[in-house]
Parts: sequence; C-alpha cells; structure tokens
Amino acid sequence: MGEVLLLLVVALTVAAVVFGVTVLVSGRDPGLVPAEPDGRAVPLPGTRPLEESDIAEVRFDTALRGYRMAQVDQAMRRAAYDIGYKSELIGVLEAEVAALREGRTADAEALRRAREEAAGTRSET
Repeated sequence: MGEVLLLLVVALTVAAVVFGVTVLVSGRDPGLVPAEPDGRAVPLPGTRPLEESDIAEVRFDTALRGYRMAQVDQAMRRAAYDIGYKSELIGVLEAEVAALREGRTADAEALRRAREEAAGTRSET
C-alpha cells in the first residue's frame, strides 16, 4: 500500500512539473495582475445631497485586514444621515399634499413655509 501511495505522489509531482514547463514555454500565462496602490479613496460628497451614482463610485483605502474602518464608518454615517433627511422630507411633502387634498390650505402653506425655511430656499410669493 505504501508503494502505491509513493508512486501516486511521484506521478502527480511529475505531472505538475510537466504542466508548469508547458505553460512557461507556451507563454499563455499572463502573470500577476498589477495591484492598485492604496490612496485611491473616493469619498462621498459633502456639499450636496447624495445620488445613486455617489454610492456606486465610493472607494476606500485598504489596510492590513481589509478596508480602513474610519473611512467606511464615515461613509455609512453620511449615507444614513442623507437617507434620514430624505425620509423626513418625503413625510413633510406627503403631509403637505394630504392637507391640500383635504382643503386645509392654511396647514399646507404652513408646512411649505417650514420646509422652505429648513432648506434655506424661502421663496417670496
């Protein structure tokens, strides 16, 4: 039994060597792909509301054990804030529409003024 196992190991070793030499001689092995260097982080924009493409384009630097946690945490906090803000804005807009549909124009106007003041886009009408 020991001789058969030894013969099998030798046969596999010879096959691996022959395969390796064949690949090297034929030149079909492209080699290692160059790794992208660290420092190519693309943070989320801080001057405007987030868009779908911002999330797709965000990149983080890598560290020894994966992505840099501080960058990931900052991006997650920024995305959570933006999602929360937009959810609140949707709620206010829905309340404004409901007030208009029910004929409560004074309530709708008060909601519109509060929304515009909070956004800093107060229009004089």
